[in-house]
Amino acid sequence: MNNFRKEILYILVIAFLSVNATCQTKKGSVTDADVKVEKRTKKKKKKKVKLPKIDLSHWKVTLPVANEDGKPIEISPPEILNFAKMEVAKPYMYIDSTRGAIVFHAMPTDSKTKNTKYTRSELREQMVPGDNNVNWTFKQGANMKGKLAIDATTKDSNGKYHRTIIMQIHGRLTNEQRDLIGEDDNNAPPILKIYWDNGKIRVKTKLLKNINATIPEILHEDAWDDDEGFNFEQKVGFSKFTLEVKVSEGKMVIVLNNNEFKVYENIHMEKWGVFENYFKAGNYFQTRDEGAFSKVRYYELSVSH
Repeated sequence: MNNFRKEILYILVIAFLSVNATCQTKKGSVTDADVKVEKRTKKKKKKKVKLPKIDLSHWKVTLPVANEDGKPIEISPPEILNFAKMEVAKPYMYIDSTRGAIVFHAMPTDSKTKNTKYTRSELREQMVPGDNNVNWTFKQGANMKGKLAIDATTKDSNGKYHRTIIMQIHGRLTNEQRDLIGEDDNNAPPILKIYWDNGKIRVKTKLLKNINATIPEILHEDAWDDDEGFNFEQKVGFSKFTLEVKVSEGKMVIVLNNNEFKVYENIHMEKWGVFENYFKAGNYFQTRDEGAFSKVRYYELSVSH
């Protein structure tokens, strides 16, 4: 009888252990399956889209491509606000959404503006959207600030990078001044050109040849000459940097990365007060070499008066 009880107890223990092992195996299998499903359904992170901090409502752009009349194509407000969807603009002005910048792409073409042999993908300030006739004077004051970088540029036959103008202040004759000196347009010299020149920032301005000149002599382009230029010490290369231009009566200040300053405060700045002005920013490429090109990336650009 005792042996019979032992056999029964032995059978029950074996049965219990078998059932427990089976349950543990099933439980383990379910857990593994859950993990596999979770891995399969895990969503990939979407790349974050970055947009440039640039309001184009007071800018028009000149592109290095000609219209039917052979003149450079220009896009003014409000059309410029949709430039990213315009086929004609896409090769020369487009958004880099990974860096949050507008890229200005320029190369030598047959599309040149008047009084120059070079081409550009460049913005021109319009204080009144769509109107070139409203501009500002030094007395009224102006400020432009940008954050930018050279995206890419080619080299010349000597191995030196091609240079490009990245910011300007351009002079402009009023209609009365134009008529007074018998010109056929309102063009006046640029009082400021800022170059990216082989990795450095170079500034050029104008000098009045005869400081005693008065109106109307002072209004003629040949009354002004180029200065010898100024190079900032810091080399920016292809890194991101900031540039600021501050204008007030008889004074112009250029600031690189908030720590280097070039101040122009002299008789030439005082005399320049006779002209109206407007800002320009972008890529005014300075070569006609075959196959050359440059790309300038603007992350931020703002103007105030």
